[in-house]
Amino acid sequence: MIASNAELSCLALATGQGDEGVCLLVQIGVYRILLDCGLRDISNLLELEIDGVWCSHAHRHHSQGLEALHTALPQLPLYSSSATAILLGLDSLIILPWQNSLGERSPLGTELYPGLYARIFPAGHLPGAAAILFTYQGSDRSYTLLYTGDFFISNTRLTEGLSLNDLRGSRPDVLIVEGSYGTTRYAHRRQQENALVQQVNALLIEHNTIYWLVPELGQAQEILLLLRGQMAGQRLEIWVDKHIADLCDRFIQCLPELPNNIQNFARDRSLFWDDRGWPRVNHWPPTPASGIFLITDLTAIAQLPSLATALLLVPPQDLESSTKLGLRTQSYFLSEHSDGAGTAQLIHNIRPQHVLFVHGSPTYLADLTGLEELHSRYQLHLPSVGNLVELPIGDTFLHAPPPTESTYEGELAAGSQLIHISLPATVADDPRWQHFADTGLVEARWQGEELILRGVSARQLLSYPEKIAEDLRCCGNCRYLRGQRCLSEESPLRGFKVTATGVCRSFISNLL
Repeated sequence: MIASNAELSCLALATGQGDEGVCLLVQIGVYRILLDCGLRDISNLLELEIDGVWCSHAHRHHSQGLEALHTALPQLPLYSSSATAILLGLDSLIILPWQNSLGERSPLGTELYPGLYARIFPAGHLPGAAAILFTYQGSDRSYTLLYTGDFFISNTRLTEGLSLNDLRGSRPDVLIVEGSYGTTRYAHRRQQENALVQQVNALLIEHNTIYWLVPELGQAQEILLLLRGQMAGQRLEIWVDKHIADLCDRFIQCLPELPNNIQNFARDRSLFWDDRGWPRVNHWPPTPASGIFLITDLTAIAQLPSLATALLLVPPQDLESSTKLGLRTQSYFLSEHSDGAGTAQLIHNIRPQHVLFVHGSPTYLADLTGLEELHSRYQLHLPSVGNLVELPIGDTFLHAPPPTESTYEGELAAGSQLIHISLPATVADDPRWQHFADTGLVEARWQGEELILRGVSARQLLSYPEKIAEDLRCCGNCRYLRGQRCLSEESPLRGFKVTATGVCRSFISNLL
């Protein structure tokens, strides 16, 4: 139970970190609303006083406990958008209507309970994903709380992004927002799609078979439309497993809520399936021979043709688990959430008093609270599981304490052939250092006036060229290279895994 005298408070039951889902119990006036139910075990929920449940979208991290909760408490109201109900296959959900804007004359929205109203707005990210704005009209004043769920400002092939115009100037008392990507900035979604198609085309030149591990709900369907659109005319077979196929059929049921261009496309041809033009999209089985196989589980590879020329394409987070399959592996990236710039843009446009960050690694969320532009203007919070966050509302803004310093100053030393960058040892105290320094190698690139450093992981080394000209002074031709590790006493790379194309001053040719 929420034990608080505050009109607004939040108890985190799960915050979407690691393998856990998202589940938050908020108090708004006299009501207690559960925001998402991403819990596998709902037993703790049965001990709480809950007036209603809102499901932001159909991804398992936000919805996997809904069916069990409805079975245990059949009288508890469960709310969602219509597309979310279709994708989840739950007819127990109460459908809320979309709101087009927050015009001054617009109604407060749907009255869920006496004095508590809700409006929902498309949040991007996934068809049916919705941000919800609660308004509670108390005896003394009204209170407002906006929960984004997972959101994306950019348009994708199956969704229109969260509209800042619809929410601009709403000034909710509380904003609960996801921070999956922290302060990281990514290229525009269309640029990512173009780069991904180029990557796939390059891989198909060398490999006639690609096993492609994709999330089954949302990104799988996005990739199918991307390949059909940008690889039109290519003699290519695309095969999808049963999980993806079943969800494709559910997406077709959501057609009225998809973007207009997708609805127009679907009037003339099948949205996902095509056995006439190229590329062809097919169910499997029957047993296919080659092409692109979209799979949702690495164990499915055992049912597919075993080809020496096959390549496995996986999201970055699955690189490590894919090593045991013995296939050449590459990673791909296609963003599904707003990056750091998009998150800050949303906050500045709606100007809340309190901001709660959830759904992201602790270090990524801490990066967001460390942004000067945010912590100097808003009350920032990082809810932890089991701890109640009270959210007092007042006319006087209390500045949040400055965050722990996360900027490091170093030194540059320019030699005739190499540039040396020295950083203080405290940079290694951050838990991300272990991943960054996995091999002791970095890649550098210019981004505007800034030089960006990125650690090269051991898995990424596998995609580097294996054949190297004999006259190159690089690790691949060095006598100190043993099993991808440097054994030179004089080298700064000693003990680290190195790429075959790496260089250092201690090079001695293995031909000597």
